[in-house]
Amino acid sequence: MAGGDKSNDTKAAPQQYQFAVKPEELSGWEGFKKFLYNGDTSEFLGRTGSSWFKIGLFYIVYYTFLTGFFIGMLLIFYQTLDDKEPKWQNSNGIIGSNPGVGYRPKPSMDSVESTLVSFRHGELGNWKPWVERLDDFLKGYKAVDKKPKPDANHVECSFDNQPGPGQYCKVLAEELMTGPCTLENHYGYDKGKPCVIIKLNKIYGWNPEPYKIDELPDDMPESLKTYINETEDLKQEQKEGMVWFSCEGENPADKEHIGHIDYLPKPGVPKFHYPYTNQDGYHSPAVFAHFTNPKHGVLISITCKAWAKNIEHDYMERRGTAHFELLID
Repeated sequence: MAGGDKSNDTKAAPQQYQFAVKPEELSGWEGFKKFLYNGDTSEFLGRTGSSWFKIGLFYIVYYTFLTGFFIGMLLIFYQTLDDKEPKWQNSNGIIGSNPGVGYRPKPSMDSVESTLVSFRHGELGNWKPWVERLDDFLKGYKAVDKKPKPDANHVECSFDNQPGPGQYCKVLAEELMTGPCTLENHYGYDKGKPCVIIKLNKIYGWNPEPYKIDELPDDMPESLKTYINETEDLKQEQKEGMVWFSCEGENPADKEHIGHIDYLPKPGVPKFHYPYTNQDGYHSPAVFAHFTNPKHGVLISITCKAWAKNIEHDYMERRGTAHFELLID
């Protein structure tokens, strides 16, 4: 057409699109070398130097802030704690306000979950490791000074001499380790008449509430009631100021086989040893249960209990009780 627009006579140039090109496939060692360093794109391990710098800087900043935040939260948390006193105590804490009962010696670390006290007595017996473990436990008691220093807070106590403010009472080794329950007598293990330490487990701030003579519970063993009521050298304040202990066979056969038990120095510990407040050098008051004639060659299941008004007995939860088995060959 004459006189028309010349632009209409010219066709627009075709537009080209760049589609993804399938990369060259390399196999084996050649592909790995190119992944390590690609000379065409100057990439190392799939990234250029600029890309590695950016991602490295990001993670350095990210983890620096994350570490700082964690340290800050940890410092704030530690401000709420006390090195000496737990934040939550007794009924407010996980441990609760009902102490358990512990016993020593226990089996070796190879059988840490076992409650079996088993040994062969006599000259050819294997009783020595039990004596060694028990004596290791008692070393802390033996290390207590015979006489307190003038400024010591660790003092000798009695019902007539109570501890003062900031003081706490010694457990005297010479009173605890007497008669057959001494290292010199091998704690009775060589003769098949073992001594076992019985004690309350530590609970910070817990104070016992001893029974009055007319409040002794019905389920307390009769032998212990007789001791409390009829022992003449016990004063009234001693009878009503003790946490008592008893051990007995769990089943009728166990009661028959366990034999007589002596408690040294007494079947209880005075209340003036409490409370435990994380004092340096504190040792739990304890008694020895001396099994004077247990039947040999028979497995004896034994339960030991602590007795006070604020100690409940729960066999399954091990509250106020301890369980172990005794087998002597």
